[in-house]
Amino acid sequence: MANEKPGQDDIWFAPKRFGYGAGWPIAWQGWVLLGGYLAMLLLGSHYVAPGHPIGFGIFVSVLTIAVLALSATHTRGGWRWRWGGDDE
Repeated sequence: MANEKPGQDDIWFAPKRFGYGAGWPIAWQGWVLLGGYLAMLLLGSHYVAPGHPIGFGIFVSVLTIAVLALSATHTRGGWRWRWGGDDE
């Protein structure tokens, strides 16, 4: 059942009020994901970036795509364009 929508317990992010995407984390898992992403960027900048700018670009791209995919599947109401109403 890999294509199942996450249940209420699997919601880590609130939807943005305006625009497309996720807002701030609303569960500890979202904060861990955000903190882990930032920590990995810092570690990557220290260990990968000094001698390999292209490798660092690939590292950041893969890491960002993974975080975006996880946050998209764990956002209440999914990712879609919102105009600021209560249209969840």
